[in-house]
Amino acid sequence: MNILRRGRLAVAPGEDIMRFTSSMDADKRIFDADVEVDKAHVVMLKEQGIIKDSVCSSILCGLEKIQKDGISALDTSYEDVHIALEARLIEIVGEDIGGRMHSGRSRNDEVATCIRLTLRMELLGLMGEVNDLIGTLVKVAGKHHETIMPGYTHTQHAQPTTLSHNLLAHTNAFIRDISRIKGAYECTNQNPLGAAAFASTGFPINRERTTELLGFDSAIENSMDAVSTRDFMIESLGCFSNIMANLSRMAEELILWSTSEFGFIELDDQYSSTSSIMPQKKNPDIAELMRAKTGTVHGALMSVLTICKALPYSYNRDLQEATPHLWRAADTVRASVRMASGMVGTMSIRKDAMNKTANIGFMTATELADVLVRTADIPFRTAHHIVGSIAKTGKTPTLAILDELSSEIIHEKLSDRGLSEKAIREALDPVDNVRKREVLGGPAPCETKRQITVMKKKLSRIQKDIGVLYEKREEASGKLEKVCKKYS
Repeated sequence: MNILRRGRLAVAPGEDIMRFTSSMDADKRIFDADVEVDKAHVVMLKEQGIIKDSVCSSILCGLEKIQKDGISALDTSYEDVHIALEARLIEIVGEDIGGRMHSGRSRNDEVATCIRLTLRMELLGLMGEVNDLIGTLVKVAGKHHETIMPGYTHTQHAQPTTLSHNLLAHTNAFIRDISRIKGAYECTNQNPLGAAAFASTGFPINRERTTELLGFDSAIENSMDAVSTRDFMIESLGCFSNIMANLSRMAEELILWSTSEFGFIELDDQYSSTSSIMPQKKNPDIAELMRAKTGTVHGALMSVLTICKALPYSYNRDLQEATPHLWRAADTVRASVRMASGMVGTMSIRKDAMNKTANIGFMTATELADVLVRTADIPFRTAHHIVGSIAKTGKTPTLAILDELSSEIIHEKLSDRGLSEKAIREALDPVDNVRKREVLGGPAPCETKRQITVMKKKLSRIQKDIGVLYEKREEASGKLEKVCKKYS
């Protein structure tokens, strides 16, 4: 008889009901975390005198065997991994011993703890992978400080820039993503264990001890909040969604750049596919899938927001449906980050095509207007009017044409105000355009080199921070393992 239902319920659910209510598929993800939580809880019960030393020893030995055998050895007819694991423990050590493990605890605080333990490792892994992606972008950008290319607004030629400047724009977005992930990690790394169903417990438990053994930063103080909240999941999913939005933007550029119309890059064969009927095709399938999977992650966020909307305190079974969305989104975003890093790191860059198109579309118009302001001392809006009038004609700007237009617009020749042919030629040169833009954040080679120096320092700090978080996790794991060996 099911150890959970045998007291209050007389009728077992049918197979269809069990399939409807079971979370075993998703629970595979938290099996190791569940064993870890059980061990920490049992150690705490023993140290608080709630269970005897011999009971603690037997339970810890049983948990060790369960962990070694793996989740496949559990009875999957139970509705979740927690009850299946406890039932297996009772089979091994008997109910008089194994039945004491759940003292002072509920599945409500147990599952919340397991999710947090598992999610924090996903967040740590994601931070490292995004850091690697940024490193790849920086490495490629470092080789292209003077690779001139068109910059776009509204997907139309706008102003000349460099490939380095473009790639560094993406790195800045991903740096912010890492900052958001770190914030989500801090909110995730809090301990709900000990909250029990929602009203804590009458047993003299020590929540600070389980917090220490599980490597949490702190315990969630309000027991009702501890079992009810899934805001840490929503925050993490928000981070995942933001990363995917940024990845999707980059994927779109890679897709466009690899077309015959652009011809800026060629993606490596391993990140491409071909056609079943058109033998000449080389399709950017990985980038396209990355773009599409953004919808999967955004959908997961919306699903969890909808599940959590208007749920009364404290625990409701609705929350079980949120967790699969979390794991699916985590898997998707981590894989997408790795794909992006691989694509950028292996793509072939066609500098000639980029340079050639940088001379199309009068992209130096803004600099020409700026030159009119600086040399002829006219208002920028007036210069905008004059240069815009030239753009409308499609003619190449010359001093004679500018003088003719300025005579019509301001009733004065610009040559009389100091404008020269040499100044016009320099303004129309895309390379000179870029080199002049040395202001903070601009595309000038000296500035993108400075940006990369700053970025490398940030990457080093991030790597160090990730290492510290891993060390704290390993320290707690080692402490738990050591005390379990001592008590078993």
